[in-house]
Amino acid sequence: MKKMKLKGKKIFIAGHNGLVGSSIVREMNSIGINPLTVEKEDLDLLYQDRVEKWFELNKPEIVVLAAARVGGIYANENYPVQFILENLRIQTNVIESCYKYKVKKLLFLGSSCIYPKASPQPIKEEYLLSSKLEPTNESYAVAKIAGLKLCQAYRKQYGCNFFAVMPTNIYGPNDNFHPMNSHVPAALMRRFHFAKIENKDSVDVWGTGNARREFMYVDDLAKSCVFLLKNYSGYNPINSGTGIDISIREFAELIKEVTGFKGNIVFDNSKPDGTILKRLDTGIINDLGWRPNTDLKSGLIKTYDWAIANKIFE
Repeated sequence: MKKMKLKGKKIFIAGHNGLVGSSIVREMNSIGINPLTVEKEDLDLLYQDRVEKWFELNKPEIVVLAAARVGGIYANENYPVQFILENLRIQTNVIESCYKYKVKKLLFLGSSCIYPKASPQPIKEEYLLSSKLEPTNESYAVAKIAGLKLCQAYRKQYGCNFFAVMPTNIYGPNDNFHPMNSHVPAALMRRFHFAKIENKDSVDVWGTGNARREFMYVDDLAKSCVFLLKNYSGYNPINSGTGIDISIREFAELIKEVTGFKGNIVFDNSKPDGTILKRLDTGIINDLGWRPNTDLKSGLIKTYDWAIANKIFE
């Protein structure tokens, strides 16, 4: 497979203000690439005519589709319509425009939640659609699967160089720290921070603490995406992760240490754990020559330092 050169190409990052998109922009800037970006008020990806007009005017050669409606268990369970509808619209509009305006390569960012709830561990790419999904994020997962399949359909029917990356659970600067709609790392970091500030005796954590998750620092995901844009053009989706899992109990203890909270951790067994064990098989991307280089504690310290510096909790 011929390696793709990125420098000198017009690269569009859709969703550049989000957790993943902003990190990809930073990574590209660090290697001398200034990608195209556009603010939501100037281009709302939910509207097909606006997306097509922008593509016609700007003619990107490479596209990274990082734009999406995202959130944790609470948000997924309470806003299923928005999670499936908005993501389907964004994906369809951007992917169709990539075909119509002859984009040379598209990287579609999916999610590890697309895999079945009962997947063997670690999760290989081939396990997709082999059994039922996790109910707590089904709408988001269905939308992401549709986006992945649309990329494959365009490749099969028209020979488009579109492919999908399935990241593990991501955290880092520019994450959503909303008290109800955030993912586990940001939600816990916020909760422990305020418990420290308010001198609380304890912090409640959803679930039993026994569920195990894999977490990757967002800058590592960004590096993997740039690496894959250069080195991967496969029909099948490809996982990006650390290959290392940790229990939510251990993870909460790590957040406690990073934030400096001195009280106790109380696990709320009445709240759902979600999938009990989820760890990606990263054999394919590792064989291509890529591995992450940020350990979990270092990444959490960087994230907390960023949140404090940017007054996220004020």
